[in-house]
Amino acid sequence: MLNDLNPQTNEMIEIQCTDHWQVYYRLQALEIPCCCSYYQPLKVQVSSVATALQVWSVVQQVTLPRQALVQRLNACWQASASPNRD
Repeated sequence: MLNDLNPQTNEMIEIQCTDHWQVYYRLQALEIPCCCSYYQPLKVQVSSVATALQVWSVVQQVTLPRQALVQRLNACWQASASPNRD
């Protein structure tokens, strides 16, 4: 179903956060096209919904407080342990 949601064009987004180098290196490891210069925002090429979700996730990991990340992880574990009610 995600394949139906892929955009037809590539979008370039800019990320401005104090930890943009950490985001840059993680996106590079995920092979997501991006570029970063000193004192400039991180620019990321988003060509699919999956890429957008990965970028969002990486930014969240860097910018959210540790406690918020722990709460999200616990919520995911609880959701995965719950019986499927479909």
